[in-house]
Amino acid sequence: MSDGMTLVLVLVAGFFTGVLSGMFGVGGAIVSTPAIRALGAPPLVAVGSTLPSIVPSSISGALRYHRDGYVDWRVVAWTGCTGGTFAVLGALAATEVPGDGHLLMILTAGLVGFTAFRMTRSPSRPDPADAEELPPSLDPDLAGIPTPVGRAHTEWWRLALIGLGAGLLSGLLGIGGGLLMVPAFTAWVNLDIKAAIGTSLACVGILAIPGMITHQLQGNIDWFYALPLSIAVIPGARLGAHLAIRASDRGLRLTVATILGGIAVLYAVGEVVALIT
Repeated sequence: MSDGMTLVLVLVAGFFTGVLSGMFGVGGAIVSTPAIRALGAPPLVAVGSTLPSIVPSSISGALRYHRDGYVDWRVVAWTGCTGGTFAVLGALAATEVPGDGHLLMILTAGLVGFTAFRMTRSPSRPDPADAEELPPSLDPDLAGIPTPVGRAHTEWWRLALIGLGAGLLSGLLGIGGGLLMVPAFTAWVNLDIKAAIGTSLACVGILAIPGMITHQLQGNIDWFYALPLSIAVIPGARLGAHLAIRASDRGLRLTVATILGGIAVLYAVGEVVALIT
């Protein structure tokens, strides 16, 4: 395949990476990593080369969510700062995992599948004594009827633990950490799905920076892939965020689960075949 055709395909992958990032708050590397892997990048280069694109996609998408009030900046501060520190450890550990990068890809597939499963589960009903009203302007599907939601649990230690896990995954797998943060923010912090996605997007940009620097120093970033990905994700993330904000919560959850589940299966099968052949 010519370099020109490869560049076009990387740009297309970058755009859809941005859409997925903006819709689901997961960094989008679950699309771009296997895409550039299929275009000839070695496994560790595929992991490292996706990290630069996470920064512009997260900024583009998070700004759109912030405009509608779907970013919790206290959560971003604690989770992002803690996660950024541990992302370096994850990136350093990436070269020590056996399997020449294939095992990392299989682990990523498992995490994608877990996220898909968690997204199919509706949030539990809040305790009536711990409920508060959601302003009707934040939920267009309710036609002005306030909705009781549980109060968010934003203790610093809770957010720091999420940041620790997300940072390790970001550096180790090059996936931005959103695969852990979105379900953790909904199930453990008690954010609604759109706030979880918007807040996760703001966090993944912070988490990606130290991991990106570490992978660059290790020689795991090929800018032939990384630069066009970083450009194409910007309009894609904006579009993805717009679509997610306009969607109903239930519809958004089912869409997340369906798409991520399909990606997980394809991802795992491809890497298992590559590992045993």
